[in-house]
Amino acid sequence: MAATMLVFSVAGGSLCVFAASETDAKGAILTAEERIVVCYEAASDADKAGANTTALLAVLNEAGEFLSKANLAYKTKEFGSAVNFSLLSQKTLDNFVSEANALTEAALQRSYWDFMINVVGSIVGTVVVVCGSFVVWFSLKRRYGKAGNV
Repeated sequence: MAATMLVFSVAGGSLCVFAASETDAKGAILTAEERIVVCYEAASDADKAGANTTALLAVLNEAGEFLSKANLAYKTKEFGSAVNFSLLSQKTLDNFVSEANALTEAALQRSYWDFMINVVGSIVGTVVVVCGSFVVWFSLKRRYGKAGNV
């Protein structure tokens, strides 16, 4: 019984509906839309850097669904619900930009090390093989060159 009351109090606390005006709802929706745009740009930057953005896109989809519900509630003049869904959309995007930036940084580091290993490592390896080949050739020439003259 106490556990049920706890669940309802926690769930009810995050979805409290209050009397909101049309301007409150419109402002909340606009704020949520702006936040989604900022988060989308951060996810796009992470994707361009080569990061795996699957989890970010799932969060953006969830926030978009809440925003869609907020717009629907606004159109049906349920301004309290519109504000709530807008706030849920914004809450879904908490720490989104910092996570996207961390993924971007990790992807940039990974691409740096990939470059260092693949390109620079290949160049160094090629130089070592060429120089080693000359050393072996000169030593064999010296050894067998003397034997051929005798």
